[in-house]
Formats: sequence, C-alpha cells, structure tokens
Amino acid sequence: MTDVLFYHLTETRLEDALPPLIDKCVERGWRVAVQTREPARRDALDQHLWTFREESFLPHGTDEADFAESQPVLLTVTSGNTNAATVRFIVDGAEPPPADAYERIVFMFDGHDQAQLEAARAQWKKLKGEGHNLTYWQQTSEGRWEKKA
Repeated sequence: MTDVLFYHLTETRLEDALPPLIDKCVERGWRVAVQTREPARRDALDQHLWTFREESFLPHGTDEADFAESQPVLLTVTSGNTNAATVRFIVDGAEPPPADAYERIVFMFDGHDQAQLEAARAQWKKLKGEGHNLTYWQQTSEGRWEKKA
C-alpha cells in the first residue's frame, strides 16, 4: 500500500514549506512529481525552486519542458507520471492520480483555505477507505512539522 502524508500548512506558505520537503526526497534518491491545479501556479513554483536558496537550487523541470522524463523533480498540472516519480506532491487541491502508482503521496494544503481543507478531508476519507497508510502532520507555531495522526 502507498504511504499517504497530509501536511497541514498553518504558519507558512507553500513556497516556504515545499522546497525543503522536496530537497529531502531528492537527497534520498527519490524521483518527485509536484502536481498543481493551474499552469500559472506550476510556473510560479518553477521560478521559485531556482531561487529559494542563495547557495544552491533544486534541479527540476516542468511537464512542458524538453526532457521532462529525465527530471528528478517534475512540476505538472496533469495526473501523468512522466518522470517515473515514486513520490507525488499534491498541492492547491489538485485532483490526484491513483495512489497505487506511487510509494508515497504527499498532500499539502493551506489551513486558511476552506476549499483546500475540505478537499484534504475528502481525500483522507477516500484513501483511508482504500486501506492506505495515512499520517497527518500539522505545523507548529515555529513552522516545524508535528505528527498528529
């Protein structure tokens, strides 16, 4: 079964919380896909991942770029798995692909956005019913992740 993690953003923006999590995946040698709902959001994250740290960048590409299949991190608006990712991040309430295609799926949702909260709750219920291993993480007031369930 796929491990499914829910990350509830309460203190920081996605742009602050997402890159360190992707970086940890890349350090472990995992291929990653990040799925957004809109091309504009994908493109904004694309620009951000090149500049979020002064000392380095996070190697990645988008589903519209040449050599998308060879990217260690691929930003996409589709449910396809072009880069053969084993980890998939679902952000902004994007509709996820079937969970069984991945070792790990990570839902990141904004706790101040009611639509994203409701979408995350619906996914939790659906995936729990399918028998996946679910964990829920919430940010502390310091912006760190604390496992709640």
